[in-house]
Amino acid sequence: MKTVFLMGKRVAGRVFEPAELRRLEDLGAELVFRSEETDANPAEAAELMRGAETVITSWGCPRLEAALLEGAPDLKAVLHAAGSVKAVVPPEVWERGIRVTSGAAVLGRGVGETALGLTIMAMKNIVQVAEETKRSGWWNVRKDPVRDSIREMYGSVVGVIGGGNAGRHYLSLLRHFQVKVLLADPSYTAEQAAAAGAELVPLEELLARADVVTLLAPEIPATYRMLNGERLGAMKDGAALINLSRGSLIDEEALARELRRGRLRAILDVTEEEPPRRDHPFMTLPNVMLTGHIAGAVNNGLLAIGHFIVDEWARFAAGGRMEGEIDPSKLDGMA
Repeated sequence: MKTVFLMGKRVAGRVFEPAELRRLEDLGAELVFRSEETDANPAEAAELMRGAETVITSWGCPRLEAALLEGAPDLKAVLHAAGSVKAVVPPEVWERGIRVTSGAAVLGRGVGETALGLTIMAMKNIVQVAEETKRSGWWNVRKDPVRDSIREMYGSVVGVIGGGNAGRHYLSLLRHFQVKVLLADPSYTAEQAAAAGAELVPLEELLARADVVTLLAPEIPATYRMLNGERLGAMKDGAALINLSRGSLIDEEALARELRRGRLRAILDVTEEEPPRRDHPFMTLPNVMLTGHIAGAVNNGLLAIGHFIVDEWARFAAGGRMEGEIDPSKLDGMA
């Protein structure tokens, strides 16, 4: 089965280990690679795709418009070795009955794990504690407002906004702690939330009750600046906001106002403009930690996507359903 990699050697080498490529060949794949370091442009992609039955895409690959598909009439599946397929897969792909999968679930696991680590950091107020420890001494022998700000997971309320791939994994990890979990996600029923270990509540209630709010919702028109000034103002004094979604989901000016008041703390993996300008309040406020968009797959984590995509190829070749296979009818609600 002719399988074409549309990404350049640089991306392919970061996502697919040689052992995984050998595994593909052992499964019966006839592999075709782009020889250049850079990703293929549309004309180059069209040439590579001639006679392809499966195509593997990733970050930076061209959109599979009708002109490319016409030159690959035997194409049956697109396996996207990255997260969202929206930039690569247009409606023409679905209209031709071509099946599509992606590594979004793998990225979601990484984001969920990062969310757990940052939740514990937020509870412990690690950013301020670490800075004050260097400046003022050891914390376990003193009592002051910084020490008083430290919380444990036990008995705390964690709010989760978004129960997609990342949110589901985060919820599963939170089961190991004695916390109350609130979930805001319009796609869940109360029964589905309970099965995931959470109480389904309206967003406003979640913000008012949670000690830590973790934002994992998709970036779609309906979520643009969903955390506006009014909703941020409803958060508890001393609460922490963690954003591992996209910066556009938060009104950053409103958040900066709350942070200047010292009412909230924030850990932001993403911002609306990346990187933020040097004079952005997030760059100087002491109650903000920026992590530079590393919540998903980085370095060796990218290899997990490659492993998953090879597994997906095997499932497709065997005639089964791929685990990450995308239902186009649900695409509007996906990141």
